Amino acid sequence: MTKVCLIGLGRTGSEIARIIMKQRDMKLVAAICSDFSSKAGKDIGEILGLPETGIKVYTSSQVNYVIEKFKPDVFVDFSNHKATMNYISVISENKAAIVIGTTGFSKTDIMRMKVLAKKNGSGILYAPNITVGVNVMMLLSNIVSRILSDYDFEISEAHHKHKKDSPSGTALKIADQVEEGLQYSGVKVAESIPIHATRAGGIIGRHKLMAAGENDKIEIIHESFNRKAFADGALRGIRFIKGKKGYFEMKDVLELEKVLASFFDNSKVPLAKSSS
Repeated sequence: MTKVCLIGLGRTGSEIARIIMKQRDMKLVAAICSDFSSKAGKDIGEILGLPETGIKVYTSSQVNYVIEKFKPDVFVDFSNHKATMNYISVISENKAAIVIGTTGFSKTDIMRMKVLAKKNGSGILYAPNITVGVNVMMLLSNIVSRILSDYDFEISEAHHKHKKDSPSGTALKIADQVEEGLQYSGVKVAESIPIHATRAGGIIGRHKLMAAGENDKIEIIHESFNRKAFADGALRGIRFIKGKKGYFEMKDVLELEKVLASFFDNSKVPLAKSSS
């Protein structure tokens, strides 16, 4: 039985809490919110509109207490990047694993995650793009850019009006995959792949990659219909990271690099430029 502590009880965190409590191989032992949240001290059932569960919500200043009392195997973080960087050290030092679904981290923050995982022998899964489908989209983006290396590429993404980072971390990672594919095919990428971001209404998440040639185009689209898509990815992440040491991303959970290598080794897909 995997003991899980959830950090962050916003819309996505709340959905993940509901899903975790339905699993037979894991148990939600505690939840953590910000120090000044009205949710602090309450039973999580009250917050989720469920009967009393016996699972209490603690504040971020009580992380050490939660670790000592409940000894979680895995923390799942859907708070915010500043909060994450405040407590990631103590979680790592106590050998607990963590799945980070938060966005907005700098390259320096990510480097710190890698250092902590190596130094403490803990497991850190950095998964701002935690939905399974969007990770498949990244793989397809890499493949398309390798084959259609003379096409023009553009990315568009849309999220709800409360999302702060723009463009999204997922859109930036899709751009990285396109650039990697182009470079693989010998194309020198002089400029960043254009990204168009929309923040409106209650859009949960939509990403589109367009590859346009002179005579045709390909579009790859991923759209989350509800937050259960994030919860499904979180469950995979929890099961993957338990007991592991080191820094990982969702591509490791889904073994996407192995899939990509197998595809090009076995299919003999031509990488020459198109005749358009």
